[in-house]
Amino acid sequence: MQGFKRRVVYATLYELLAIAFTTFGLTFIVGHGGVESAAVSVMASVIAFIWNFIFNALFERWEAKQASRERTVARRMAHAVGFEGGLVVMLVPVLAWYLGISLWEAFVLDLGLLIFFMFYTYAFNLAFDKIFGLPASAQTAVQG
Repeated sequence: MQGFKRRVVYATLYELLAIAFTTFGLTFIVGHGGVESAAVSVMASVIAFIWNFIFNALFERWEAKQASRERTVARRMAHAVGFEGGLVVMLVPVLAWYLGISLWEAFVLDLGLLIFFMFYTYAFNLAFDKIFGLPASAQTAVQG
């Protein structure tokens, strides 16, 4: 599976699991109400879904130009850090606004989410690639 179809399946599965984990975490660990937690989770997921498409398209374009296309631990970590770093910039103001907390409190809350999602993103990408195969950008070119 490649291209647009791969990105749709990837982002959909990633975000459905992310909504479940985030709702659970905000409700039971942080103590926000279930409805409020679910609403924040869905808003964050929509933002992340859009960012996922943009970031992965850019990452795969960059990856395709690299001498080695192997998905090493370092490359997977760079992917996770790049994705989550961009997401922090977008989510902190949304969390502060919706939850009625300061930007600092939203940043601290997002750091907790960030730590969890760094591991989640790495593990999800590894599992996704094992189940669906590598994207063309990470496959070794056939030498003629």
